[in-house]
Amino acid sequence: MEQTVVTLDKGTTCSSWNYNGQRLATGSADGTLAFFDSIDPASSSFTCTSRSKVHEASIVKVVWVPPEYGDAVACICSDGTLSLWEEVVEDTEPLQWKLCKCFDQKSNKVLDIQFGVSMKTLRLVSAHSDGHVKVYELLDILDLKKWQLQAEFQNVIESVSKFGKALCLSASISWNPRRSENQQSSFVLGFNSDIPQLNSSKVWEFDEDHQRWLPVAELALPGDQGDQVYTVAWAPNIGRPYEVIAVATNKGIAIWHVGSEPDTSGRLSVGRVALLSGHKGEVWEMVWDMSGMTLASTGSDGVVRLWQSNLKGVWHQQASIQPTP
Repeated sequence: MEQTVVTLDKGTTCSSWNYNGQRLATGSADGTLAFFDSIDPASSSFTCTSRSKVHEASIVKVVWVPPEYGDAVACICSDGTLSLWEEVVEDTEPLQWKLCKCFDQKSNKVLDIQFGVSMKTLRLVSAHSDGHVKVYELLDILDLKKWQLQAEFQNVIESVSKFGKALCLSASISWNPRRSENQQSSFVLGFNSDIPQLNSSKVWEFDEDHQRWLPVAELALPGDQGDQVYTVAWAPNIGRPYEVIAVATNKGIAIWHVGSEPDTSGRLSVGRVALLSGHKGEVWEMVWDMSGMTLASTGSDGVVRLWQSNLKGVWHQQASIQPTP
């Protein structure tokens, strides 16, 4: 029997569940930021507990800050601005969501952002409409207002690459979800732009010794390096000797295996093990389950598809969920 879990506001443009699925944040076309909570622990339904207009432009993406840093979300708006909102208590007032930080973006729009947690700090990566990537680092783990720009670079393998002004329509970032003392911070990033060198998904890793970000892998076959990337997703790793990353382009969803040991040039081995097709149109979003064994995807056709590999490593569509009329 079908049951309504939550009724979203009219004009809702994006949504995001927190880490344990107990809270839902949504953004709307009129710039409204809303939060839904389960009031009754015995119920699976959610009720709106906070709703406020935070921007004149439409909110196009909401991302939760990792839970160890409190209840906070980052919002990207259609005008390219990026802001951070935190749930706080002031004196005897009830919990309220208040503006915590506005990031200065000047003339370039923010296309995507993701938070990454290392053993030492919290980082935020943002991809911009000019093809640049910015990495911010939290200076005080108890104060989400204090961020420092740690690095800025372009999504290219060769830093000497020359090209004109980029026009990037979208970008997608996914952090390596593994956390350990010996694990270097890393993320994968791809662009949808008019500059082929920017588009292909690259894995970036932080070099602690020299305090810089280095491209350690490119997830594209030689003839596909200019393909525009729609979305990327790095799978959780439970004991695999390699990493698994999904990359969606106009050719389909590519599943990549990425080695863990760099060669003499510092690059990681890569191999495309599957190319999944089935969506009619662009793939907009991909999410792995907690085991990193099942991939969910959806896109412009409105269909949610679940993908898995069998014991022989052959990937196939496990199920599809059609949109309701």
